[in-house]
Amino acid sequence: MSAPRRVVVLGASGFLGSAVVRELAADRTVRVRAVSRRPVPLPERLAGRVEVLTGDLTERDVLARAVAGADAVLPFTARIRGASGWRLSEDDREAERVNVGLVRDLVALLAEGSPGPGGPPSVVFPASNTQVGRVTTERIDGSEPDRPEGVYDRQKHAAESLLKQAAAQGLARAVSLRLPPVYGPGTATADDRGVVSTMIRRALAGEPLTMWHDGTVRRDLLYVEDAARAFTTALAHAEALSGRHFLIGTGRARPLGEVFGAVAQAVSRHTGAEPVPVVSVEPPPHADPTDFRSLEVDPSAFTAATGWRARTALDEALDRTVSAVAHGAGAASRS
Repeated sequence: MSAPRRVVVLGASGFLGSAVVRELAADRTVRVRAVSRRPVPLPERLAGRVEVLTGDLTERDVLARAVAGADAVLPFTARIRGASGWRLSEDDREAERVNVGLVRDLVALLAEGSPGPGGPPSVVFPASNTQVGRVTTERIDGSEPDRPEGVYDRQKHAAESLLKQAAAQGLARAVSLRLPPVYGPGTATADDRGVVSTMIRRALAGEPLTMWHDGTVRRDLLYVEDAARAFTTALAHAEALSGRHFLIGTGRARPLGEVFGAVAQAVSRHTGAEPVPVVSVEPPPHADPTDFRSLEVDPSAFTAATGWRARTALDEALDRTVSAVAHGAGAASRS
């Protein structure tokens, strides 16, 4: 299937959004419009092929200009952490405005417009695999009933539901990709602040890597380039996928003790120093029950529909990420 002619990436300066911009811009059949509040870092070889717009997308007129003439929209704008730097609070109105209100405005704009000659635009939404809520099994495939618990998960679920309704009304070919934790090299404007890169920074500083458990809690971790490729793949199959959500992941959850040990080894390979120790510590007061539950993703539905698979091995991904963190995000974004 042919790719959309003009693809608009909202939140294009963020960690995943900037990776998707780079993936899209490598395809000369696609015209990319990158929109964010901050400058969008681009490798020099791609800078001339991307239209860059800046503005506050929570302002409806800014959003309207951003998506005008779009064949596809990828809304990566999100507020993940609260004022304390940890999880969102119930009274965080700014988070609701960014995480749900922007999608609500997007759907309203789609309803006001008229489809182009190619039909309604495609929308591929980045959701979270944890919005399923509490489950009785460690392995999920997307067929489970959703019972989102945390504020962020409930907001992601609300936005996803708005897009599913838009698809049912014929306003968009909307697809939701529910992601596991994504890690990898950051950029000049968007470091990866997830657990993998956090532990890499600690190891580079010679500090021990700490776990809030015995290391047996398992997570499915997805390298950022594999995640970005999932979005471009979904765009190419939006007609067939519309109105549904899909789980994206490697299909294998690893014990975090094993992952942290691999991080220590990767940093050791880079620095030549002995690997830092991996130790268990008492969890902090703000720890949540979800921090101690294992979760493995079965992405077979998306693979069957599109052929996409995660293909970057953990050690290779860690080596790339360690090198980028060690040399600075700015160097990574220019490569």
